Amino acid sequence: MKVPRPWSARAWLDTAHVMIGLPVAVLLGGLTLLLAAWPPLLMRSVPLFTRVQRSRFEAFLDAHIPPVRSPSSWRSPATWRQIGYHLLSPFVGFAGAVLVALAWGGAIVGLLSFLPQKLQPPPMEFEEFDLRDGRVVAIYIAIGFVLLLLAPVLARGMAALDLSVARTLLGPSRSELGQRIETLTESRAGVIDAADAERRRIERDLHDGAQQRLVSLAMNLGLARATLTDLPEPAREAIEQAHEEAKQALKELRDFVRGLHPAVLNDQGLDAALSGVAARAPFPVKLHVDIERRATPTIEAVAFFIVSEALTNIAKHAAATKAEVSVRRERERLHVLVYDDGCGGARLDGGTGLRGLAQRIDSVDGSLRLSSPLGGPTTIEVELPCE
Repeated sequence: MKVPRPWSARAWLDTAHVMIGLPVAVLLGGLTLLLAAWPPLLMRSVPLFTRVQRSRFEAFLDAHIPPVRSPSSWRSPATWRQIGYHLLSPFVGFAGAVLVALAWGGAIVGLLSFLPQKLQPPPMEFEEFDLRDGRVVAIYIAIGFVLLLLAPVLARGMAALDLSVARTLLGPSRSELGQRIETLTESRAGVIDAADAERRRIERDLHDGAQQRLVSLAMNLGLARATLTDLPEPAREAIEQAHEEAKQALKELRDFVRGLHPAVLNDQGLDAALSGVAARAPFPVKLHVDIERRATPTIEAVAFFIVSEALTNIAKHAAATKAEVSVRRERERLHVLVYDDGCGGARLDGGTGLRGLAQRIDSVDGSLRLSSPLGGPTTIEVELPCE
């Protein structure tokens, strides 16, 4: 915990949180006790009291306490946790307010003891402490200086204690957090599966629709180019140019479709799909795939994307003469390794390619390790959950 300076905004915000928290806690605690005689009204009031306290933590400590579902019955644990906080907070607030007020007050009194008595705060007079004695004044000033340094620490500590109690009683419990995590995990998996299914649908539509029409167009232009030899030169040149453009567009569309989700990946698995990627690389690629049992379609798609994108990056940036790709399954983990003998220097924050890899891997709770010293070689190691 960083100790705030006495003159910092953090020290004053902590102090304000503690001092304002006492009357707020007393008011809400008293109302909780009072409304206990009318349970239906208390049930409707407790969420309002909780929102007031959460807004106090956000205003002074910039701390967000996750909301819980509104209490619906006396059997709800959230109901009793919130009621417990509103009944406990006056005691926590009283202890904090007293300690912080004494620290700041003692600091002010001690540091002002050197002023003439007419300008000092009304003191408690004791015959054995004569403020006209320089040694006594020095002791007072020293004590005031120590309290000045101690007051922000006390304010920070009491604010942290109040926040800890509030997070425990006003926020969701461990079981509720576990249920939320499980729900979010399932929903994220559903979104990923839906996105992968959508990519496969787009691949099928492009393959069966636009790609077939481009093939037909290229064939017709090629036929016209071969048979219509008696046309004027400008017309023949236009047909030849259109034929070449159609073939180039067809090649680009095939590459795009293959990058989306190659059909061979669904039909024959990673081994066949990665063999095609390795064969198209502009450098020798040694491929080793050892998978006895296929992973889920989503994990296979992620693994294919990793290898495809990694080989593309090697071709663009690494100046490598060879690469190696290894894919193996060990129990419920799929291990992917991509190695190249290029110039190295790759970084996860160096471009969109590796960032995209990391994001795709994170989306399925995988892990990525990158080793790429300057001068090479570069090794990318990825672990993916198979289920």
